[in-house]
Amino acid sequence: MAAKAFGLFLLGLIRVLTGSQARWYGCPPKAEQRIYFANHQSHADLVMIWAALPAELRSITRPIAAKDYWTKSPLRQWITTAVFNAVYVDRERKGDEDPLVPLIDALASGDSVVIFPEGTRGAGEEPQAFKSGLYSLAQKFPDVVLVPAWIDNIQRVMPKGEVVPVPILCSVTFGAPIRLEPGEERRAFLDRARAAVIALREI
Repeated sequence: MAAKAFGLFLLGLIRVLTGSQARWYGCPPKAEQRIYFANHQSHADLVMIWAALPAELRSITRPIAAKDYWTKSPLRQWITTAVFNAVYVDRERKGDEDPLVPLIDALASGDSVVIFPEGTRGAGEEPQAFKSGLYSLAQKFPDVVLVPAWIDNIQRVMPKGEVVPVPILCSVTFGAPIRLEPGEERRAFLDRARAAVIALREI
């Protein structure tokens, strides 16, 4: 009950601060298993994608969350687990552990996920080069739909290093799905996926 109430509070807050416009180009919001992948410039990116999805999709979609940051305090951990049902991922590989295992488990259980293939927040106008995780997931789950998304303006609401948000209109634009083509090399696929995200900036 507390998590649901806090979720509604967050939805209201993000809509007041950002307008929280969801724009669907190339695919409609649909209850099918998906991997949403987006640019990453703010901790609020997670909240923006979550708020942009219709309620029926939020319940089956789990955003990725950096374990080291989102488990630093009981409140952050509660928000990410109880409200967002997030998947924690270690940003640094430890020994032979595969950091993708939590995402693989989530997808294998039928959930959709939201990932940020840059791996960390960027500060430039364009996303950094995508890391290999998206390619690995596309290989392991060829039937899961890959949907690019561009989160616009959120870095100005809560820039890196800031904790007090500033009201500014923001949007999330969802694009046409892509797929890993037979025999496509990793870097070529990742560059194409990144280009699909950047192209949404102009829509």
